[in-house]
Amino acid sequence: MAKETVIQGIVVKGGEPVSSGYARLLDEGGDFTAEVPLSATGQFRFFARPGTWTVRALVPGASGEQKVFARQGEPVEARVEVSA
Repeated sequence: MAKETVIQGIVVKGGEPVSSGYARLLDEGGDFTAEVPLSATGQFRFFARPGTWTVRALVPGASGEQKVFARQGEPVEARVEVSA
């Protein structure tokens, strides 16, 4: 049985995928844990322990965040909407 989970998803602005920027993973206390560049289609993926996390998207001229709850062995899909 997996001891971690996958937190993955997409960053959108105005309903369209964002092709440049970063996704950050913050723990329950808001502390920085990891950062990955967005794919050309706005997608990101993290491997994390179960618990409550915040995915923060940082893109040119905009940002946004989404709280997620990760359960052991169950992938989490997140959609992060960014705005200026």
